[in-house]
Amino acid sequence: MKKSLSLLLIPGLFLAACGGNGGSEGAGGSEAEDTSVIGPDSEEATELTFWTFNEQHIGVYEPAVKRWNEENPDRQIQLTAEVFPIDQMNNNLRLALQSGEGAPDIADIEVSHFGSFLEGDVQFESMNDQVEPVLEDMVEGRLDLYSKDDNYYGLPYHVGATVMYYNEEIMDEAGVDIDSIETWDDYVEAGKQVTENTDSMMTTVETTDQFTFWPLIAQQGSDYFNEDGEVILDNETNVESLQFMNDMVHEHEIAEIAPGGDHHEEQYYGYMNDGGAASLMMPMWYMGRFIDYMEDLEGKIQIRPLPRWEEDGNRTSGMGGTGTVVTNQTEKPELAKEFLAEAKLTEEGNIDLWTELGFDPPMYSVWDSEEMGESNKYYEYFHDDIFDMLLELNDEVEGLNITPETSDVTNEINTNVLNSAVRQQSSTPQEALEQAAESVRSGMSE
Repeated sequence: MKKSLSLLLIPGLFLAACGGNGGSEGAGGSEAEDTSVIGPDSEEATELTFWTFNEQHIGVYEPAVKRWNEENPDRQIQLTAEVFPIDQMNNNLRLALQSGEGAPDIADIEVSHFGSFLEGDVQFESMNDQVEPVLEDMVEGRLDLYSKDDNYYGLPYHVGATVMYYNEEIMDEAGVDIDSIETWDDYVEAGKQVTENTDSMMTTVETTDQFTFWPLIAQQGSDYFNEDGEVILDNETNVESLQFMNDMVHEHEIAEIAPGGDHHEEQYYGYMNDGGAASLMMPMWYMGRFIDYMEDLEGKIQIRPLPRWEEDGNRTSGMGGTGTVVTNQTEKPELAKEFLAEAKLTEEGNIDLWTELGFDPPMYSVWDSEEMGESNKYYEYFHDDIFDMLLELNDEVEGLNITPETSDVTNEINTNVLNSAVRQQSSTPQEALEQAAESVRSGMSE
């Protein structure tokens, strides 16, 4: 039931650590955008600090603090959670590591940056003692993303299984049964019916973010790097996948470029809310965007696996992610690790990842639990068999090779490749990917 995601780590310098002394300023002197204090304000409680770039993540720690304090009356904690813009937080963490002071006890690190934090001497606490007892119940590959040399350093928030969100109202109007779409060829043909019979497009593609391109190649077992850390961005699978994106827009005319460039823009939410497109490929964690920004689509969206590229091919890929670490500057390493495990490695914590955040939790053994089936806003907005589908897809999450240069490739994809190969068509997909790959290879050889 587990799939291993290989992680190429070439030691990092990109993380933060410290003790319970983290304040509302990071090591670089930049103040947090928001601060939340969770737990009792008493002299007996130990303060732990937590840095994140996503305010939503705090939601899973609130019940965890409550559980911890109820179960550990002699080891009470108070969690001070600080929210920073991601680039600012990364800079603060890097400076804290370099200076040896000023980092928090616990910190979130986005997956594309995690590899660079593991260069050199790792400045995080190993979580092996907490991970190994529950490893058989986890989607192991999501933990592998945040590991090095047989040590687990980061704990994930979700599997990030990529799925297709269908507006069933539009698909029915087009005369398409969404359950008849099994392959990407089927998807293209269904898209032609949508554009011929409705006022909607079949889908949208991103040109300023990678969540159209990366899932397509990962679904086929490809990536930006191979297991040895070599750049394979310009391989045949990736070129053909980028050509497929181009063809959907310019040849088949069933897709258009996402308003605003990607699927996280205000104008895009309005476009989808008004029925602009009949389907959308994004990870499971995107459910929250529908609920928060596209309220008129409640009851209309059905979630299904991705179409296959070939018979018996994978129907999903794991995308995105954040690893939460305990830094080696913490003054209470065991307390911080045990609390983080309470939030991320217990059944209760993984159920909270679904009920509080709407994430597909990495502990797959809870997916069919009674608590996961209880009515909530996600089931009410979508449908109630979400995790039945995910149980079928668990073995189809292909691995990702995250390296210190992953962020460099991401920048090339988001700023150059998609724009030139899809939006402007100033380069062929092969030319765009070869140019980006050579740029990354040159940077690695310097």
